[in-house]
Amino acid sequence: MVKEIERAGIPVVHMCTVVPISLTVGANRIIPTVAIPYPLGNPALEASEEKTIRRKLVVSALKALETEVDGQTVFED
Repeated sequence: MVKEIERAGIPVVHMCTVVPISLTVGANRIIPTVAIPYPLGNPALEASEEKTIRRKLVVSALKALETEVDGQTVFED
């Protein structure tokens, strides 16, 4: 679905825990996340720590959306 949305001219960020799968499906903007059961956080952490992780991932995704890419790009901080 990511590729079809991109074809329509809408930039998409694929946030995932397993980057090779995103590469296989053809996502252009890829953000690696935390872990398979909790890709955007870690419920074992204090709420403030988890919020920091989530904010970092969202900011990375927004930056990726603003970035012109030519083919598949993995955005890592």
